[in-house]
Amino acid sequence: MTPLVQAEQAVLGALFLDPGQLDRLDTWLHPEHFSRPAHSALYATMLKLQADEHPATTAPVGGPVPLAWITDTLYEASTHARGLTPSYPHLLISACPRPDHAPAYGRMVLEGAIRRSVAQHAARLHQAALADDRNGTVAETLHHAQVLSDVLTDLARAWGTKARPAQPPTAYTPQAAPPPPLSEQGLADEEFLLGCLASRPEQLLELVHSLLPDDFADPGNQQIYRALVALHHRGEPIDQLTVLWETQRRGALADGVLDAKRVRRICDPLLGGAAEHFGEQVVQASLVRTATLTAGQVGALADRDALAPGQLISYALHTLHPLDDVRRRLRTARQAEPEPRPSLSPPGAPAPSARSDAARVRSRLADTTLSAASTAVPHRSSTDRRTHRSPK
Repeated sequence: MTPLVQAEQAVLGALFLDPGQLDRLDTWLHPEHFSRPAHSALYATMLKLQADEHPATTAPVGGPVPLAWITDTLYEASTHARGLTPSYPHLLISACPRPDHAPAYGRMVLEGAIRRSVAQHAARLHQAALADDRNGTVAETLHHAQVLSDVLTDLARAWGTKARPAQPPTAYTPQAAPPPPLSEQGLADEEFLLGCLASRPEQLLELVHSLLPDDFADPGNQQIYRALVALHHRGEPIDQLTVLWETQRRGALADGVLDAKRVRRICDPLLGGAAEHFGEQVVQASLVRTATLTAGQVGALADRDALAPGQLISYALHTLHPLDDVRRRLRTARQAEPEPRPSLSPPGAPAPSARSDAARVRSRLADTTLSAASTAVPHRSSTDRRTHRSPK
């Protein structure tokens, strides 16, 4: 039997022995704070009988406790939870060392509830992020991230402390788990976005405040984006060669993160396009990855029994900072989306999909120069040759 279960038994035993202790608990200890359904049902019944002014709760302090207090509590609670036998209240009474220590036992129950609640909501955020990663969405991740933040604030209020983020000491800093693997579609989105920015650098003005290098899952793409932003801030020209030179200056070619062929391929000027959609896609993918890592770190903190509830809440709020930053930048990216242009397609025609641009990246021919040359020099038909023959 764990100390938490013993604390739950002790506080209920104290209330059976001295119902007047409810006045010291009812404002901050709630039935949902108990981990076992039977204990939750017993405590909820006691609160109900108190509200109904049961004779045991209105008796003078220190007076005898009527037997009806035990039998009525047991009868009412048995309608809501199984496993409550007539002997169970006596087991609870024997588990209570001192009835007047009920508030101390109640704080133990509340501490266990705080730890359990943080772990449960962190697990829900983790599951939501995994589901959104599979579905290519972020709605569930955004919802559960906000729920976790609100829960931490409410738990701080319940514990009687302020919701102040605090950086955990090195000994309690959660270890970062390896990031989820980058999908082929995600890599295509990142590369096409960089190609759009390299061919039309003016689009960086729309993305530089919502898109950071760490939003790119691929390390090589991170370096290319850093080079693009650096050239943009210095007001220097941006093309295949300048980006390649900047990545070389930053050591990305020397350490093997990138090679010159890949930089030229990604920054191909023939593959330009609008970057807004793919910028949002990259930030969304970053949100899901960050939520996965954050949920694991918060869950690891909740497993630290040595952390007091106030410390756990403060450290968990600090751990949420990177996720909150990505959420804010995603809102910025969505607010910066341009108004949709009127379609020139006939009514009923399918709208062009931005995914087709990413498909172009994956299906690009290796010899881009040859393709460009064949496109630039139109083939003259036999009719044209007959029309333009020299006169005899």
